[in-house]
Amino acid sequence: MLHPVGVHGRVWYSWDMVTITISKKEYERLSEAKLRYEYLRAVMEADLFSAPPAHSKAKIVSAMRATGKYNRQFLASVRRGLGRSSHFK
Repeated sequence: MLHPVGVHGRVWYSWDMVTITISKKEYERLSEAKLRYEYLRAVMEADLFSAPPAHSKAKIVSAMRATGKYNRQFLASVRRGLGRSSHFK
């Protein structure tokens, strides 16, 4: 239950501890959401605007090719895109 509490004209609210019961499925959904939130928070706290460690577009494309996850058309597109950037050689 929510109770108003005030000191010197300031008001805030406090919650009484309440036990609730949820289904296992709902618990798992909430747990997964919490993990996703923590992951996103960690990513957002990272330095997103720092320069990438590799400056050579050839090295970047070679590393991507080595994973075997990308087709030739996509790798060619990445190479063209990196070529437009002043950051990469």
